[in-house]
Amino acid sequence: MIFVTGPLFAGKQEYIMEALGWAEADFEAFAVRDVQDLAAELTAEQLPALADTLAEKKVVIATEVGGGVVPVDPAERQRREAAGRLACLLAERADTVIRVCCGLPRFLKGEEDLKGEETFKEHD
Repeated sequence: MIFVTGPLFAGKQEYIMEALGWAEADFEAFAVRDVQDLAAELTAEQLPALADTLAEKKVVIATEVGGGVVPVDPAERQRREAAGRLACLLAERADTVIRVCCGLPRFLKGEEDLKGEETFKEHD
């Protein structure tokens, strides 16, 4: 699994689609985005199961939500914490972790050449 993270509107999906040579249909079939929203209402105990399910996808994209001012609202803090914990679990399970900012990828884990990953759409 390739885990891609970065700020909102940083070019995460566009980067991965171009790097893998995917069309929109490929992305819809093999990837999932905005997974930070899936963690929002879960407990810390429920997050590993969600991470296991998401890791079955070829590409998982999460928007970083932990930067900036800490929310005053306890529910908002909990959602932000859950998103961060999920990101850690996904990075642990991923073969490749990429942070995209301003459309530029930074490989944090794994091989920097995604060309071999193009076979996703041919074999699945």
